[in-house]
This record gives sequence, C-alpha cells and structure tokens, in this order.
Amino acid sequence: MLLVCATGACREAGCGRDEDAVQAEDEAALDLASVAARAADERAEARRVAELAEAQARADAPIVAIDTHVDTTQRMLDDGDDPFSALEGGHLDVPRMRAGGLTAAFFSIYVRPSDYRGEAAWQRALALIGRVREVAEAHPEEASLCTDAPCVREAARDGKIAMLMGVEGAHALGTDDPDLVLERIRALHRLGCRYITITWSVDSPLGHSSSGSNPAAGLTSLGTRAVRLMNELGMIVDISHVSDQTFWDVMETTTRPVLASHSSARSLADHPRNMRDEMIRAVGENGGAVCVNFYTQFIDADYRGRRRAIEFRRRRAFEPLEAQYPNWVDRGQAAFELAQELDPDLDPPTLQTLVDHFEKVVALAGPGGACLGSDFDGVPELPVGLRDVSELGALKDALAARGLPVRPIFGENVLRVLEAQTAPVPSP
Repeated sequence: MLLVCATGACREAGCGRDEDAVQAEDEAALDLASVAARAADERAEARRVAELAEAQARADAPIVAIDTHVDTTQRMLDDGDDPFSALEGGHLDVPRMRAGGLTAAFFSIYVRPSDYRGEAAWQRALALIGRVREVAEAHPEEASLCTDAPCVREAARDGKIAMLMGVEGAHALGTDDPDLVLERIRALHRLGCRYITITWSVDSPLGHSSSGSNPAAGLTSLGTRAVRLMNELGMIVDISHVSDQTFWDVMETTTRPVLASHSSARSLADHPRNMRDEMIRAVGENGGAVCVNFYTQFIDADYRGRRRAIEFRRRRAFEPLEAQYPNWVDRGQAAFELAQELDPDLDPPTLQTLVDHFEKVVALAGPGGACLGSDFDGVPELPVGLRDVSELGALKDALAARGLPVRPIFGENVLRVLEAQTAPVPSP
C-alpha cells in the first residue's frame, strides 16, 4: 500500500504516517499562511489609513504662512517698538499678522550702507540681531525664535509667531578680509540667521548687485567660498538683488536649493530687481523658490514710470510730507494716496497684478517654486487691496481663485527649502 507524505510524494509504508495525518498538517500549514497573509494585509491597510489620516490632518491644519522678508526690525531697534503690541502705522505687527494669518516671518537684518560702513556696519547687524532675540525672549508665550522647519511648524501648532532672521546684503559683514568674512558668516549662523542675500542694492565683497557699480559682473572668488561655506553650514543662499551674472555664478556653485527672498517676474515688469524667466525656471530646477515682492513699482513697470513722473511734475505738492510723516513707510503711503488724487488716471497695480506674478512663477518653476516675500515695512507702497499684513487673507483668496497652490505658496515651499539646507547632499 502507498501512503501520501507531507511532501506529496508517494513513498513506501515505511514513512510512518497515514494520509489523514499528512492532510491535517497540510491544512494547518495553509491556515498559518493564510493568517500571516491576513496580518500582512491588515498592517498594510493600517499604514494606508494612517497615511491618509496624516495627509488629511495636514490638509485640515491651519496654513503655516511664512513671509521671507519683513523690514520691521529697523523700527524695533531704532524706535524701541515691540511688534507684539499694536504699532502705529507701518505694515506689520503681531496683532495684524494674526488678523492676516501670517504665522512666521524672516525679520531682515538690513544695514543701510549710507549710514554704516566698515566695522560700524557689522556692529549695526549685531544690534539688529540682538533686538530680534530680545523681543522673542520677552514673549515666550507668544513667540518662538526659530532656525529650522520643525520649530516653525511647532510654533504654528502652539499658536505662536515664529521669528526667523535673514541678512539682507553681505555688505553688513563690514569687511572684505577673506578670513574675517568667513568667520562672520559662521557667527551669523551661530546667532540664528538662516539666509544671507549675496548683495543688497550695492555691491558686496561676495558679488555684484543688479543696481551696483558693475551689474554685468558676477560672484567674486570670495563669494564662491562663501556660498560653499553657507551650503556646509545649512544657511540659505539668497539671490534677490543680485546681478544676473552673480545669479548664474551662484547656481553653478551651490549644492543646495536657493531662495529669492523678495523678487518678482521681469517678463511682467521690466526692472533689474526682478528675475528673468530663465532664472526663475533655474530656481525651480534647483529645488529652490522665488518669494514674490509686493512693491507696486516692482510688479508694474508702466505704473512706475507714471508714478515717478507725477512726483517729478508736482514735487512741491509732495515736499510737505517729509515733515508730516517721520516714518518713511507712512510717508510713502501718504505720497501714494496724494499721487492718486493728483492724477485720477494713475491706475496703480492691484492685488490681481500681484497674483499675476505668482502665477508666472508657478508656471515657470512649478508649484514648489513660489512663496511670499512681501518686503513689508521696507517699501513705501503696496498694491490696491493689500494695505498691510492684516489683509493677507485677500491674497490667499485671490491665489485660490486662480487655482494656484495656496498652502505651498504660503509656507510649505519655504519650509522645504529650509529643510534642504541640512539634508544629505546626493553624490554627484
């Protein structure tokens, strides 16, 4: 007689097991395999459900909104203003940030080169940094001084304002000595600054500006070393203000995504402060982002010509504003309103003009390539429909109406660029 063994092969009776026992073992093995398969399916389903829940939670969570360039720091230091109180005039304070839904901002460490040169420029930069840190420390329940993306996200979850810092222009380093320049970049990083703009409107030891003495020139040899050091430290290289050649030299040098902290599209408004289409496209390919500047005269070049002409022709009408408005931002707003009274056909740019620039950047750099770079408290005029940060919700609605990616533009793109500064760099 033949018996069936566990292997299914036919053997002689010497195997010692009958057919029923073997069949029972086979069925038990199948049951175990089925249980294991069901368990694996259940684990996969649990992971899928958890991932969907996490994605839904992100979608339902309040928008993390980051402005990469506000100049409120000047009045914080010079006038002793505390932005956590309602401030008179200007574009930004924390009550208005909350009203507009802005949860984080890079406070600009900007040193006016006509007022501070050499070592005085460096000391001014340190004083501005000190003031930002002082204000943050004075409001532990309302503010977080942040240097990375997790801190910004946590601050938003906790209902706090995330305060970050960026240095506008390497002239603030106060020296062209190579060793000292590099040491001061390290010091800025230690103090919490997370970007340096290679130039402001003047050339710097690192490179040439779009409005400097030689806008056809590019990054200096020291600038190349500085970009590499910033990549190493995890500090964003900011390419707003720079000459076109400086931009391309930076793109050839950097190993990490860059940021244009406050620049708009030159094909829509021909101004050297804005970026050409191919530059915006290159930033997108680099994984970086272009944070659109809100200034009226940067987003509408035709208006800029009309606006400058009316102020030239009727300059006597504008002269009393100097004494009436000590704060230059408020003086700029008064001049803006006066210009419209003097020329009812002035036709200033509106919120929709600003949205055109966001739309252009997204078309060229992709949905990950656009962000907010208002220049609040650093420009004298804003588009009609966006008087200050409290009206930022109107911009969010206008972006959504155009079908543009609001959450990435308002903050996620900047967080991704910030995270990329410390991520492992892929091997070439």
